Amino acid sequence: MKILLETFPRSGQVEWIGIRPQKHGAIEVVREVEVSEKKGLVGDHYSGRNGNRHVTLIQAEHLPVVAALTGRESLNPVLLRRNIVIAGLNLLALKDHQIQIGDAVILEITGQCHPCSRMETNLGPGGYNAMRGHGGLTARVVRGGIIHLNDPVMVLKTDQTGTERLTNS
Repeated sequence: MKILLETFPRSGQVEWIGIRPQKHGAIEVVREVEVSEKKGLVGDHYSGRNGNRHVTLIQAEHLPVVAALTGRESLNPVLLRRNIVIAGLNLLALKDHQIQIGDAVILEITGQCHPCSRMETNLGPGGYNAMRGHGGLTARVVRGGIIHLNDPVMVLKTDQTGTERLTNS
């Protein structure tokens, strides 16, 4: 079972990056973001607060589902207020895993990112329930660096010596 839980068919890719400079303020869509072990995403209002929630991630494949559940043709990630949209990986399967984004950044998945009541405003009536189960994940920064749009996202696996290594290419 351990082998099954650590095997992923392919790596993912960063499709979108956004930071929230002010609480309840507008999302700033960026092509790259600096990531710090102590502060999380530099420039995000959440920077330096709770280490278990340095970064919020959402799966690209869930965007059309939430759009359909809210009666929309498509869904702009800005409305969901997450930091990074990742395609190609089942994010919910990443519990208790670390991921490497690009050449340097390592994140440890810390839990689910449940929707907040703001989804009713952003997505309309029922938006909160449409996001349930599709809200993404929270992560803490293990190793900082720069995340760029289109960076690969690889799942790391702990070998018997406790060293992290890539599980997919």
